[in-house]
Amino acid sequence: MKSIDHCFESLTEVKRSKFLTYLVPISDYEGLQEKLKAEHPKANHVVYALRYLNEYDQIVENASDDGEPKGCAGTPALNVLRGEELINCAVLIVRYFGGIKLGTGGMARAYALAVKDVVKMSELVFYEKQIAYKFSTSYSEVDKTLHTLKQIGILEYEREFGVEGVDWVITGSEEKINIFKNT
Repeated sequence: MKSIDHCFESLTEVKRSKFLTYLVPISDYEGLQEKLKAEHPKANHVVYALRYLNEYDQIVENASDDGEPKGCAGTPALNVLRGEELINCAVLIVRYFGGIKLGTGGMARAYALAVKDVVKMSELVFYEKQIAYKFSTSYSEVDKTLHTLKQIGILEYEREFGVEGVDWVITGSEEKINIFKNT
C-alpha cells in the first residue's frame, strides 16, 4: 500500500470542462469540501473519494457524487485510489462545466482521468503501520538512546523525566521498533 505526506493538485480539461483535483492526506480532509465550495462558488460540483485504515486495521472507503449522476463521479475516483493501492488519503475534484455534456460514461472517464493525473504527479510513499513502544532508561543512558534512535531512523519520541529515570514512548514502523529492541 502507498500513501502521501502532503497535498498535491492538478488541472485536467475534458471537452472544455475543468477538473481541479486535490489529493490530500486523510488528516487534511475534514472540512476541505466545504472550503473548496466556498473558494469555487461557480463550480458545479465538488466530488470526493477517500480511503483510510481504522483502529482495527480495516480499510474504510467513502465517496460522494455531489449532485452528479449516481455512480458517475465518486465511484470512478474511488476505483482509481483502489487501483493505485492508496491508503490514508482523500481526493477532491472541483468541476467547472465547460458547456459540452459528457454523458454518464464520459463523465466517469473524465473523473477517473482527473484522479489518475493527480496521482501521476504526486510523490507516493510506501505505507508502514506505525506502532508505539514504551521503555525506561537511566539518566546516564539518554544520550546513547538518542544516538541509537537517530541511527535507526526513529525520529518521533516523547520523554518524561522522573525521579528514578526517563520514561520513553517511541513511534516507528514495526521493523524499526524491533531493531531498536534488539540493540
